[in-house]
Amino acid sequence: MIYLDNAATSWPKPKEVLHAMTDFMEYSGGNPGRSGHRLSISAARIVFNTRELVTELFHVSDPQKVIFTANVTQALNLALGGLLKPGDRVVTTSLEHNSVMRPLRALEMEGLRLTVVQCGADGRLDLESLRAAVTQGTRMVVVTHASNVIGTILPIQEIATIAHQAGALLLVDSAQTAGVIPIDQPALGIDLLAFTGHKGLCGPTGTGGLVIGERVDIANFEPLIRGGTGSRSEFEQQPEMLPDKFESGTPNSVGIAGLGAGIRWVLSRGIAEIGAHENKVKEALIAGLLNIPGVIVYGPKPSEMTAVVSCRVKNMRVSDVGLQLDDNHGILCRVGLHCAPAAHKTIGTFPEGTIRLAPGIFTSLDDISVVVKALEKISVDHD
Repeated sequence: MIYLDNAATSWPKPKEVLHAMTDFMEYSGGNPGRSGHRLSISAARIVFNTRELVTELFHVSDPQKVIFTANVTQALNLALGGLLKPGDRVVTTSLEHNSVMRPLRALEMEGLRLTVVQCGADGRLDLESLRAAVTQGTRMVVVTHASNVIGTILPIQEIATIAHQAGALLLVDSAQTAGVIPIDQPALGIDLLAFTGHKGLCGPTGTGGLVIGERVDIANFEPLIRGGTGSRSEFEQQPEMLPDKFESGTPNSVGIAGLGAGIRWVLSRGIAEIGAHENKVKEALIAGLLNIPGVIVYGPKPSEMTAVVSCRVKNMRVSDVGLQLDDNHGILCRVGLHCAPAAHKTIGTFPEGTIRLAPGIFTSLDDISVVVKALEKISVDHD
């Protein structure tokens, strides 16, 4: 079996992640922050250690501003729903995942003023078009760091400059880049960084978070849910201190333990090394696909993208290609719209979508050779 669906979730996970989760359940299974006994304290220590690992990963200083969520979708909803009000102006791009578009469209129905800047067919964002859209008084600019459909990497630092010149906050969806591309949140000018644990960070599903920057006014930032936090229990009002303000209810502590192990593994392996490997297999994949008659490859040049490659076989349904890859060749990929209809409209593949091939750190060049030969056979046999 060859797994090429790392853009959906990375697999396999490092053994350290599995061991950390098993150890947590066996030795630290208490409820963090809710009790004073040894298991609760042990669990709380693991959760806080993971918070500190996130600060190391993204080069931020305050672990209390790392808010754990169930996934990047919840983190994005927290930022959008907690900071935006009717009448606010928000600018986003036509590459966004539905984790951004759906909450924005819902807020638009309540009076939010939304502008979507059109990207090119290769996913590139024209900065002058963005500058024209981000007028003074814009409340927020929301962008993906890299497309989950064609891998295009957006120029975050330049986008941040445009946003800040207009007085806007910058919210970045790093679902496809955290753990694969170095992210220095303060240096890039990111005010709100939403991340997921189960992709490039090699952690389990059900983990993610939002890292809050210095420009964000916490006092005017509403939580997504309210409830028990283990702190200030004498009050019936939500505490204002971080991270408690945004972390109601028992956390996914065993998942956070696995996330911590995943981040530790990524940091020890080195993001530069991981990125270099993924670039190598991505370039081999694209080169092979471009040599197959009847295969169309979408996206920018390889140096401007992550290891997320979208293609189609002419005159074939993407679902049929995906089924043949799985059934006849043991190659697992994802076909369709990838929860990003706006991106597919941008690249001209809506409504059917594409075949998405997403290699990862454990994908070898031999795997890529098998994939290219399989697609060549499918294309030739169809002709």
